[in-house]
This record gives sequence, C-alpha cells and structure tokens, in this order.
Amino acid sequence: MKDLIDFREIENIQQLDNEYDLQKALLLDRKLRILAKENVDLKPLHDKLFQLIQDYEERSWSDSDNITDKQFDDAETAEQLVEIEQRFIAQRKEAIRKKLKIYDMNQTDLAILLGHKKSYMSELINGVTQFSMKDLVIIHRVLRIDLTKLIPTYLQNETRERVKKSISQLNKPKLRLGKKDLMLN
Repeated sequence: MKDLIDFREIENIQQLDNEYDLQKALLLDRKLRILAKENVDLKPLHDKLFQLIQDYEERSWSDSDNITDKQFDDAETAEQLVEIEQRFIAQRKEAIRKKLKIYDMNQTDLAILLGHKKSYMSELINGVTQFSMKDLVIIHRVLRIDLTKLIPTYLQNETRERVKKSISQLNKPKLRLGKKDLMLN
C-alpha cells in the first residue's frame, strides 16, 4: 500500500503488503468509521479498508504455527512508527490551534485562507488527509509557525525501505537509518 495523500485513494489499493500498511490501515479505519457516520458517502471506503485489513490478517496472522519472531518484530516496529507519526500530527494540530487562537481565527478561517472547504480542512487538521507543501508554507508564513512543527522529518514507509536498500548498496558504515530519521554515527 503506497503512502496515502488522501484517504479516498483507498479505492485504488489492492492489498496491504506489510505490518506498517496494517498499522496505518487500522488507524485510518478508526478515523474513517467516525467520518462515515457524518458522511455516508465514505461508508464504501470504510468497508473496503475493513476488507483489506481482514484479508491481510487472514493471510499473515491466521496460522499461529507459522508466525515468526520477525513478524512480531515487524509489527512492533510498525506500531512505533505509526505512533511517532500520530504524535507529530497531534503536535502540529496543537501548534496550529494555538496560533489560530492568538490571531482570533478558527478552522473555518484557515480553510478560507488556504482555499479549502471546511470539511476538507478538518481532514487536514486531523491528519486524515495530508497537507500539501503549499498549505504548510502558507501556514508557516501567515501564522508564523516554525516549519519543523509543520513538516514531518520522519520518512514514510516506501521511502524508508528505498533508503535502507540504498545505504546497504553504498556500503557506508557510518550511515544508518534510525526509526525516526536518517542519521550519521
């Protein structure tokens, strides 16, 4: 499952490929379940996501005799990575809300500033849909929020896997990929 920019991309996903995908899907499932109550058009997306989760769990976790230590390690790492991402989103949300309060603005005002609908703004703020770089730069410039509080510096799953392979190919012992970012020893 490639990293979703917009949860509506669920329609295009054929299957979950790894534990990170599963953890992201489980998180998105909880968010979509709530949103689907408010917007019935989202129910088919939620149903598809639920089916993807069930299919992955059936494929990867149903035979307890064949579950490996690596699977448990991968699951734990994926959980930690998703937790880091969610913590960042919560901190960004709080930073934006504080600045909105300082400037006597609300989420609707921010939606107008960014040229978005109110409901879409809610998806952005709550991390269901990703902000565009342009949105984040506008928020940085207008609300004067440090970019490090707006732009995540952790690597998305696909990028992280590619970087791991590249580091291995480069054979540079001082380079390593940590759980949070790319680091130099």
